[in-house]
Amino acid sequence: MMSKFSPRKAILVTGAHRSGTTWVGKMLSANRETAYISEPLNVLHRTGVLGVPVNHWYTYITAENEAYYLSAFQRTLSLHYNLWQEIVSLKTWHDFQRMGRDWSIFSVGRIRGARPLLKDPFAIFSAKWFMERLNCAVVVTVRHPAAFASSLKRLNWHFNFRELLDQPLLMRDYLHPFQEEMEAMLHTPEDIVGQSALLWRILYGFVAQIQFSKPVYFFVVRHEDLSQDPVNGFNHLYHHLALNFTPSVQKTILNSSSSENPAELSKKAVHSVHLDSRANLANWKKRLSPQEVSRIRELSGEVALKYYPDFDWE
Repeated sequence: MMSKFSPRKAILVTGAHRSGTTWVGKMLSANRETAYISEPLNVLHRTGVLGVPVNHWYTYITAENEAYYLSAFQRTLSLHYNLWQEIVSLKTWHDFQRMGRDWSIFSVGRIRGARPLLKDPFAIFSAKWFMERLNCAVVVTVRHPAAFASSLKRLNWHFNFRELLDQPLLMRDYLHPFQEEMEAMLHTPEDIVGQSALLWRILYGFVAQIQFSKPVYFFVVRHEDLSQDPVNGFNHLYHHLALNFTPSVQKTILNSSSSENPAELSKKAVHSVHLDSRANLANWKKRLSPQEVSRIRELSGEVALKYYPDFDWE
C-alpha cells in the first residue's frame, strides 16, 4: 500500500542532535505553510504526536519493521492529533501545557492545509524510509565534528552506543563495520569527546551514502554555511522545498541570527533559536584543547573530509 500523501508534501529536518536541526526547522516554519512537529522519534515523545512508543535513540525504520510505525506516522503526517491518548498520559502541568501547544499546531495546520514539518535528529537512519514510504523531502544538517563534540562536552551529554548496537536491522544493514569501536566505547562512558567523534562519523557516513546516490528530494546543508549567510542560505532551501520566502520570513531569520543575540546559549535554554550565528562558529576553538581537536579529527576520519576540508580545522 502506497502512502496516501501527495508527492513531497511533508518535510523532514534531521541530522545529529546539536547540529542545528531546531534552528533550521523553526526557520522553515516561519510562515503558515508548514506545521512544525518536534521529534516524534524521541524516546520521550508525547503520545499525542506519535501514537506508538519508540525504544531507541536513532531508531532505524525500514520495510522489515515498518508495520509497527507506518499507520502512526501516517496519522501524524495527516496532522491528526491523538488527543485521547495524550489526555490519559498526562502527569504534570507542563504536560498539559505541551498538549495545548501540540494540539493547536496539529489542528490549525490541518485547517490551513499546511505541510507537516518534522524536526527530528533521531530520524536520520530512517531518512530513506521517510522519503520512499511517506514521500517526505529531507533536509539534513551537518555541523563541524569539533563543534558537535564541543557542544556535547559543554552540556555533559553522553551517548550510549547500546542504542545502536541493540538494533539488529541497523547493525546488519549499515553499522556492522563499527561494531568493535562502539563496543569499546561502552567501557569508557565518561569519554564524551570520543563518543561524539565516533557517532559523528557513523551518522554522516550514512548520510554520505544516501547523498552519493543524489536523490532529488534529499538536501544536505552545513550549519556553518547557514550561519555565515542565513538569509541566502534559507532562501535557497525555501526555493528547493517549494516554500514562499516572504519579507516576514526574512525578518524572522535575521532576528534569529542577529549579532545582537548572545554568542552562546545558556545551558538552561539549549533549544533556543536566537543566537549570534556567526560568533557561535568559533566557540569550539575556545572550548577544546588542541589534543582534543586532533583526536576528533582522527576519529571522524575520511567522512569529515567530505564536508570539512583542511582549512575548516584551522
